[in-house]
Amino acid sequence: MVDEELDPIQIPDELPVIPLRQLVVFPYMALPLFLGRERSIEAMEDALSNERCVLLVAQRDPDTEEPEPDDLYPVGTVAMIMRSMRMPDARIKILIQGLARAEIENFSKGEGPLWAQVQTIQTPPEPNWSVEVEAMMRAVKTRVEELLGLKNLPPEVLSVTSNVQEPGRLADLVASNLKLRLGDAQEILETRDPLMRLRRVDTLLRRELEVAAMQVEIQTQAKEELTRGQRETYLREQLRAIQGELGEVDQRFEEVEEYRAKIEDAQLAPEAETEAMRQLGRLERMHPDGPEAQVVRGYLDWMCELPWSVSSEDRLDLHNAQTILDEDHAYLDKIKERILEYLGVRKLRPDSRGPILCFVGPPGVGKTSLGRSIARAMGREFVRISLGGVRDEAEIRGHRRTYVGALPGRIIQGLRQAGTNNPVFMLDEIDKLGADFRGDPSSALLEVLDPEQNEKFSDHYLNTPFDLSRVFFITTANMLDTIPGPLRDRMEVIRLPGYTPEEKMEIARAFQIPRQMEEHGLPAERVHWSPAAVDDLVMHYTQEAGVRTLERQIAAVCRKAARRSAEGDTRTVHVTAKSLPGLLGPPRFLRETPNQEADPGVVNGLAWTESGGEVLRVEVETTSGRGLMLTGQLGDVMQESAKTAHTWVRAHLAREGLDDAPLSRRQVHIHVPAGGIPKDGPSAGVTMATALTSLATGRPARNDLAMTGEISLRGKVLPVGGIREKMLAAYRSGIRRVLIPERNAPDLAEVPKELKRKMEFILATNMEEVLAAAFTDPDAPTRPQPSKTRRSGSSFTGPGA
Repeated sequence: MVDEELDPIQIPDELPVIPLRQLVVFPYMALPLFLGRERSIEAMEDALSNERCVLLVAQRDPDTEEPEPDDLYPVGTVAMIMRSMRMPDARIKILIQGLARAEIENFSKGEGPLWAQVQTIQTPPEPNWSVEVEAMMRAVKTRVEELLGLKNLPPEVLSVTSNVQEPGRLADLVASNLKLRLGDAQEILETRDPLMRLRRVDTLLRRELEVAAMQVEIQTQAKEELTRGQRETYLREQLRAIQGELGEVDQRFEEVEEYRAKIEDAQLAPEAETEAMRQLGRLERMHPDGPEAQVVRGYLDWMCELPWSVSSEDRLDLHNAQTILDEDHAYLDKIKERILEYLGVRKLRPDSRGPILCFVGPPGVGKTSLGRSIARAMGREFVRISLGGVRDEAEIRGHRRTYVGALPGRIIQGLRQAGTNNPVFMLDEIDKLGADFRGDPSSALLEVLDPEQNEKFSDHYLNTPFDLSRVFFITTANMLDTIPGPLRDRMEVIRLPGYTPEEKMEIARAFQIPRQMEEHGLPAERVHWSPAAVDDLVMHYTQEAGVRTLERQIAAVCRKAARRSAEGDTRTVHVTAKSLPGLLGPPRFLRETPNQEADPGVVNGLAWTESGGEVLRVEVETTSGRGLMLTGQLGDVMQESAKTAHTWVRAHLAREGLDDAPLSRRQVHIHVPAGGIPKDGPSAGVTMATALTSLATGRPARNDLAMTGEISLRGKVLPVGGIREKMLAAYRSGIRRVLIPERNAPDLAEVPKELKRKMEFILATNMEEVLAAAFTDPDAPTRPQPSKTRRSGSSFTGPGA
């Protein structure tokens, strides 16, 4: 829009700059702008604090978020900010009035918004009246009227242009209301001669008229095609009537009979067959080219292609199944035993229902590939769908057929893909399901994963029950905490812990190295791996619970060998401990050795994450002030454990007759690195209590000891989870002495025997026993009390632990 001409305003020589995206502002143009970038808002504030003038310049690339001087055009428009208003979304809305063209001479250096020294472009005097000027202005006004009839210009432009007599101002007015490309609009802004500017606008108007006329022609053709389609439908009906009179075959009758034969061959369930025949009757009465007929055809196609009565025959040879499982995966004995038990029950009772298993473990331990191996061992089809990030209930139950493009849910789609009604069906990443306004997919899975209900599973698209009781469902998850309780209760949870270093070495030698050699086209004798190289690869180039990174490192070595072979070097590549740094670079994970000197207030703790176990170094320090400060992204439960430990330590010091001033009269700061990783859970309670005691008494804790356990307000050491993963983490970090709650002693049965032989385990029932084991100084205030079970002094090793 265009305002009345303003009184002459003194424009400063230096102005703040606001870059514009896909917009060129012309003089005399008034319009609102929305500012969201920080530098633009600061430039607006600088302008309001001075003369209210600002330079508006278009940026060459609209995708540039923070444009620099080279990203801006050299000519812009000086504008005055008439008013400003802050929006609810933190943007600023300003109303500006264009004043004059200006050329940027140079930019001022400094922090904050851009400032530029400008030279106002003086408007050349308007040319005297001439036949050419008058003809050009009339032509432009006439084209504006034509374009207005095609609704490509706002209607108020016509009333304004009729009163403009200056060529330059008319050009600016028309250009500001045309939908021009950025380059064309900037070219008009930089053109100083009024008559040349008007000629350029006239050229753009002619182009815009051609485009508008083409749009009208396209719309007219679309209407004509619609009318033609209705006429063809009428003629087609007449043709069918004539064919009926002549006794010729009706194609619609053929289609209906074809669907009827498909329904009979599919051997649908009684309820499904009734629904399919009802829909077939509707199709027979419908117009064959109507949209509803297409929906019914799609529904009948799905009903006929689903495996209502097609099943795979199970291989019930338990010895063969054991061989296949061992060929594909090393260890994982508990899962293999569970599969063989199911096959044994299946052999004795063929009509038994399929189990619903949930494999829980860190990434890379083989959960997904294990499902494929189970299907191969049983002789069944394998289907996998990933549930990570799924938020729509219709992904499970399907869409109702009232929606355009409706489809069945992913369960039914998977069964159609498998072609049988008893596949091994893997629901991957079930712990990463979401929920929003479209429903809760985890609630929809309650029916799918319930053996008492899934024989009558109802998909919204099919609108008839489908029997899922023969399906062998397997779900996978990294952690159970995010799975709703009712859904978790329907599954048999089997945990897959991380591998020990010895197990990883065996997996690398027996499975991963041969597989990567084959994938890279290398014969078995082309690369020779020494045992020391595999050991270094596991210990110094990976640090994970699974073996995924290990296989990537093996693939990296094989790629280098494949390149040498492609270059003509056929010599055997010997991979040794000395040659690994040359192939993979320096070791990434060096085995930690405890420092000879320990610091007061620093204790090694153990934590469990969805990626396996971790060693956490809890640090405590005091500063001036009062209170308790917790850092390291600690969750609510972990913060409460820290407060409990702080209270117990102060009470313990008072009972021992020691001064608790370091904890009561100074600010206590507890930090758990790394600060960028969220942490939660109660298992660091004893670690924080030990660190607080160490700092308060000035006595360092043993740095070759790691501990885990929850602390109560009375100093009892309570059991925690993830013992096996924590032991593996301590071993990976070079720690061979671990303290755990006495009530976690049964969990040591899950710790591999080779770890038990190399590590020392200490059981504790209360904090006094923890402190006795943690402090090497005999004068430390521990005063251990008798325990009903093993004391901390009765540490033990070996497979009998």
